[in-house]
Amino acid sequence: MDEIRAKPFVDVGWGPLILDGGLATELESVGCKLQGDPLWSARLLHTNPCAVKEAHYRFLCAGADVITTATYQASIEGFTKHLEMTPEQANQLIGSGVTLAKDTVKHFIAENPQAERVVPLVAGSIGPYGAFLHDGSEYTGAYAEDMSVEELKAWHRPQVQSLVTAGADLIAMETIPSMKEAEALVELLREFPDSKGWLSFSCKDGQSISDGRRFSEAVHLASRSSQLVAVGVNCCPPSLVQPLLESAQSQRRAGLSWVVYPNSGEAWDKEYGWRNTENRVSSVADLSVVWMEQGAALIGGCCRISPADIMELRSQIHGRLPQGGRSKKLGLRQVEEK
Repeated sequence: MDEIRAKPFVDVGWGPLILDGGLATELESVGCKLQGDPLWSARLLHTNPCAVKEAHYRFLCAGADVITTATYQASIEGFTKHLEMTPEQANQLIGSGVTLAKDTVKHFIAENPQAERVVPLVAGSIGPYGAFLHDGSEYTGAYAEDMSVEELKAWHRPQVQSLVTAGADLIAMETIPSMKEAEALVELLREFPDSKGWLSFSCKDGQSISDGRRFSEAVHLASRSSQLVAVGVNCCPPSLVQPLLESAQSQRRAGLSWVVYPNSGEAWDKEYGWRNTENRVSSVADLSVVWMEQGAALIGGCCRISPADIMELRSQIHGRLPQGGRSKKLGLRQVEEK
């Protein structure tokens, strides 16, 4: 398996791939201290990579077809500032997120030879510039007003380069709050013509992304990129997903799928952490049926979504089909390269 790579091909007509859930949430559940850390789970790439691999493994065991690297809050500037690294060391540490995830996939396959399933993919996570600021602006996009598209491209370029060089199967540009940053990322992806990815937005209501622009405009922007396999939403309340997808259905080009991975429905408070636990959705599994009907081809969870939730989601979507039968129905074509 060391020399085999799985190339993604998503076809809405065949059924969704299962994404993982909240990596940081899972790390916190086993005692990792992330609250208030400007590097969030990315710090563990340096201090506790084994914990990251074990969290990836639990999501694979739960049925995830795609695991996402612990690089959401990773950046050259962040690592040089908070870990006192050189830019070269920071670049290597970002790439290590891909290596950890790919090694975990290989280990999972070796430990589960009886599981006739598609080779899980590794998505290299790219968070918004606001994640580096660590001030909550990733959910408003306010910083983009004072930055140009070229400045945003320059910021993201080293992270994308590191993930691509390390061999990520997809680039997951996620929780993007503004049209300007989305434009920058779509343009930047063109500099890596052999790479594919998805673009997902943080949203403020059932019609708008976080900076107030219409989600339909964001989907129209994504539809102009031939390198994107999916566009959608993440880290928003599950109740917003259906109206958001409905609002932009006409703007989604043929061949561009929906990617959907909301949080648990709770609210994040920068000072106090997760609040309004009474709003927590007990399961995204039931809601996933509607998202599938709307054309979602990649479905998972974000913050506060655990491996148990992903297992329930997988069961809802794929039932009790034998693994071999399920892999034939998935819209993922595997190309083995020796």
